Amino acid sequence: MTFDRPLRVAIIGAGPAGIYAADILTKAAIPTAIDIIERLPAPFGLVRYGVAPDHPRIKQIITALTSILGRGDIRLLANVNVGTDLSLEDLRDHYDAVVLATGSFEDARLDIPGIELDGCFGAADFVSWYDGHPDVPRTWPLEASDVAILGVGNVALDIARVLTKHPKDLLATDAPANVLAGLEASRATDVHLFGRRGPAQVKFTPLELRELAEIRDVDVVVYPEDYDFDEASQAAIEGNHQTKHTVKTLMDWKFRESTGASRRIHLHMLQQPVAVLDDGAGRVAGVRMERTALQGDGTVKGTGEFLEYPCQAVYRAVGYWGTEIPGVPFDASRGVIRNVEGRVVDDAGAAVPGFYATGWIKRGPVGLIGHTKSDAQETIGHVVDDAESLIAGSRAAPASLSPDNLLTLLKSRGVPVVCWEDWEVLDAHERALGESQGRERIKVVPRDEMTKVALRRA
Repeated sequence: MTFDRPLRVAIIGAGPAGIYAADILTKAAIPTAIDIIERLPAPFGLVRYGVAPDHPRIKQIITALTSILGRGDIRLLANVNVGTDLSLEDLRDHYDAVVLATGSFEDARLDIPGIELDGCFGAADFVSWYDGHPDVPRTWPLEASDVAILGVGNVALDIARVLTKHPKDLLATDAPANVLAGLEASRATDVHLFGRRGPAQVKFTPLELRELAEIRDVDVVVYPEDYDFDEASQAAIEGNHQTKHTVKTLMDWKFRESTGASRRIHLHMLQQPVAVLDDGAGRVAGVRMERTALQGDGTVKGTGEFLEYPCQAVYRAVGYWGTEIPGVPFDASRGVIRNVEGRVVDDAGAAVPGFYATGWIKRGPVGLIGHTKSDAQETIGHVVDDAESLIAGSRAAPASLSPDNLLTLLKSRGVPVVCWEDWEVLDAHERALGESQGRERIKVVPRDEMTKVALRRA
């Protein structure tokens, strides 16, 4: 293939999915000009705003992502929202191809009676709060002494840890000051996690699970009646190293004695939520669960035995959900952009020229960073395959293809664009704030303050 100009590509979303896609595209055997457009004033997506503050090891992924964005061959345009600051028509006018890597940052629904009561929360919202996301309120109601978390994935464990840890044990992290103050006032003493299936089907990883036993002044409580294994469970234990270690950890806890800790994390399995109970004034009073039984293939069905647990707050941690972008085909049943191997398709299955998807918005919120890379590889492979037809069919005017043209357009609309060198200013500012308190960084939280610092207007 020969080209008389670079393929101009916009990647929407500066999380791992978008950054890895950009990196792979720079290594393709075609000339490219790549912009990553991010709606927040800071890059890195869920690594910055979805990983618990007491997990610095996972946050180290940012080091690798920084090395990619800092090379200079990919332009970052942050604090730019597609849908308000830029329309899909704008993208079509300025790019040959658009790769959507917007991720999944909303909570999946859980349709049970009472789930809308005061005191019911989505896990994603709480994570955004304790991670200092600029678009969520800076306060959080933490009056509950007894908390129910519906779900047994890593996010559920993150929430349980944050709620039960003493705030001074988070002082070395990047948790914002308002979060530490909020947690200091928290009344939580007992946090209950509920899973529909058995120990061999839980979704958290062995490492995350073992961390619970290391939390100071917290007892982990398990219940012998929750331990059942069918044929599929035994096969999973024998055939999967992680499952084997997870089950062993849970089984070992059956024999641990209470230490008399001031806070407790209770792990319940083989129970499915039926309803959230009302205290008569529109607030959470408890949860009603139904005991389930394994069916031999790892699935469960209800037994008709019901249990009630008093609590004053309920968190649903049943997964993330993608956000629809107006004008882009969306599969509402799965919470993803409608696509085939990363090529966006309409409701009839026909490809939408020039539009692609990668990451969680492509396949749903499952898998680890390795899956994100393979996703990006597949999607970018199609972009490269389509490159000639993309350029031939591009509606972008020659003048619009200039990188400066889009920046001029955004500035004319009053959008305070944060580029990579601006982010480096904000990054250095946060590190300096942290250094003064012996911490790696302290996040700047309000969006306007982030942009003022980054653009040297503070």
